[in-house]
Amino acid sequence: MTTSVEQDFTHRWQRWRAARERLLADPHGWLALVSLDWLDETPRRYPGVPGLWWQDADAAYLDPDGATLSYEDAPVAGVGRFELVNSGPGVRVTAGELEVEVARRAGYLVRVHDPAAPALAAFHGVLTYDPDPSWVLRGHFEPFETPRPTTVGAVVEGLSHVYVSPGLVHFEHDGVSHTLTAFNGKTSGVDILFTDETSGVTTYAANRSLNAAVAADGTVTLDFNRATNLPCAFTDFATCPLPPAGNHLPFAVTAGEQTPDKGSAV
Repeated sequence: MTTSVEQDFTHRWQRWRAARERLLADPHGWLALVSLDWLDETPRRYPGVPGLWWQDADAAYLDPDGATLSYEDAPVAGVGRFELVNSGPGVRVTAGELEVEVARRAGYLVRVHDPAAPALAAFHGVLTYDPDPSWVLRGHFEPFETPRPTTVGAVVEGLSHVYVSPGLVHFEHDGVSHTLTAFNGKTSGVDILFTDETSGVTTYAANRSLNAAVAADGTVTLDFNRATNLPCAFTDFATCPLPPAGNHLPFAVTAGEQTPDKGSAV
């Protein structure tokens, strides 16, 4: 018999999942990607990307070359220059219904987000394990004396990312202690990239991500029911990071999002 506590847990997870799927269905989100092109030093056009694009050692450049483009709600009238942080967030240039994302991943790239993307039109939700309160684990956050730059690989061969790790998360599962390297959360807490014994079986092989809340006393709440796929699980036009060395869990985390079924979910 389901208790009121279990019902409340399930309802809160369902609300979280609905918000997650609304984010994935954003008309200019990850599922709207239709291309990825790496820039070089020669100004050139790329298929489906308006304007001329190129880079040097420091920045990416855009010449509208007759196209009607805008950046931060202002028309791009001349050559635009975009100097970005490596592995950081990109910026968007608008071209009608399209958004052209400029980002830096060692070199610069441009990606087109199109609300008419086939993957977005076919999206009907994310496959997940059923919510299970037993997969809410408690741990402890151990901060480094000084945050440490940490280099990780990427799903794109030959590419790497550098993120700042504020510390380690320690927790127990079935009486065994485990330690994971954490990164700063995008909005709060810490983000943990990991694989486990379901990776490549029922969950995406390269990675999953878990945002964990950290209390003032260092207590960490690891709700693996909210483990999510990174964009690379849904699209070939992502450059997602791989988990840091040591962030493989030697047991099956049968919670959270599973490998997307691209025939029905995406």
